[in-house]
Amino acid sequence: MNLSKLLSVLPFYNVSASIEDISINQIEADSREIDEGSLFICIEGFTVDGHEFVTQAVDNGAVAILAEKDINAQVPVIRVADTTKSMAMLAAKFYGYPTHDMPLIGVTGTNGKTTTTYLLESIFNQYNRKTGVIGTIQMKIGDEAYPVHNTTPDALSLQRSFFKMKEEEVETAIMEVSSHALDMGRSDGCEFDIAVFTNLSQDHLDYHADMKEYLHAKSLLFAQLGNNYNDERTKFAVINHDDPHHLFLEKSTAQHVITYGLQRDAQVKAVNINLEVTKTAFTMETPVGSIDITSTLIGKFNVYNMLAAGAAAVSAGVPLDTIKTAFESIEGVDGRFQPVDDEQEFATLVDYAHTPDSLENVMQTIKEFAENNVYVVVGCGGDRDTSKRPLMASIAMQYADEAIFTSDNPRTEDPHAILNDMINGLEEDHYKVIENRRDAIFYAVDKAEKGDIILIAGKGHEPYQEIGQTRYDFDDRLVAKEAIKQKDS
Repeated sequence: MNLSKLLSVLPFYNVSASIEDISINQIEADSREIDEGSLFICIEGFTVDGHEFVTQAVDNGAVAILAEKDINAQVPVIRVADTTKSMAMLAAKFYGYPTHDMPLIGVTGTNGKTTTTYLLESIFNQYNRKTGVIGTIQMKIGDEAYPVHNTTPDALSLQRSFFKMKEEEVETAIMEVSSHALDMGRSDGCEFDIAVFTNLSQDHLDYHADMKEYLHAKSLLFAQLGNNYNDERTKFAVINHDDPHHLFLEKSTAQHVITYGLQRDAQVKAVNINLEVTKTAFTMETPVGSIDITSTLIGKFNVYNMLAAGAAAVSAGVPLDTIKTAFESIEGVDGRFQPVDDEQEFATLVDYAHTPDSLENVMQTIKEFAENNVYVVVGCGGDRDTSKRPLMASIAMQYADEAIFTSDNPRTEDPHAILNDMINGLEEDHYKVIENRRDAIFYAVDKAEKGDIILIAGKGHEPYQEIGQTRYDFDDRLVAKEAIKQKDS
């Protein structure tokens, strides 16, 4: 694309040299990814400043530089006030505004985002729609999976991904949208049709100053649904009516609001709920009728996830019988209340619960059907919100017969310091501290007897443990299975 044509989406900029005859073959914000004919965008991040890699970018083939600081380069430099915001605009233009032609559902909230997106994927696949999913675990286009590095990639990666989806004839795109992404503008340039809010509880206070700022970041998704109305593209905000912040979010959007919940007069609600060890049954009442659901997804929190996905699907015009079939056929999501079964006499569950609220939800569900002892193996991540550490420990102590506190992803923090933050102030003593996560899992498995339940919480689907700045191979599910095999041998 001609550079002048590409820059037409930016109202104000300065250039250091003529750009009339420059053609751009790709846009990159990582100098290592530059090929001949690239536009290199300098992004100032938390640890790396792209302005320091201009020479490397030019050496690799960059033919122009977009910057927000004064720099010297052997190629034209386009100076703008904000390269992050400009990158979103340029990426959308370069890739032909792919979400203009493809329905996009965004899911935000502290807990339940991943499960809700996979439920939506199941619904739309059952509805014979090819889907694309971007989230914590991976990006999927149809049946093909691709790795991701952030829950919500940057604006450039997103537009590139949506362009790929459009090329592969995806008919509905579904994306987890994190508060970080909304605050940093990563999702700028995406045209959402449906925005879903799951819930809000304490998390990410290492990034957001307080819960008020965290809520405001979430609300941006609903504000970004737009202020105008289009009969050919009706937009919806799907909001958890049981969450205490629902009114703030409902007021954040000009679009149609559809609420869901259990405890209030929601438009989509679950009644006649029956929670069992192996299944969940309820009736989902909606503005277009009711359906009876029997699902292998366990627990009240999964009822909320199904209501969120069901309300979004109803908004998109999916028939109720299609939603029912999808809910009753899905077997689960990696690392979300996932059983590790090797024919042992006790239950072992792996879950991503890494916030106080999500841990309490999972522990409450376990206690509803636990007949004997409950063990929980749990830690807290390093370089993250420290205030939730004692809360996590307190919840583990409240619900478990024995809590085993261990390392999660300590990153650059001292694991012992993290564990001390967790246990300081605990008044009861039915816990054990085992810093090595593998040893902690083996300890829990060794202690478990017939009818007991072990919950291994915090990492879920993650196949690694991050110690220092290195990711080591580590999968809770594989380690638990190894421990079970050793116990049985």
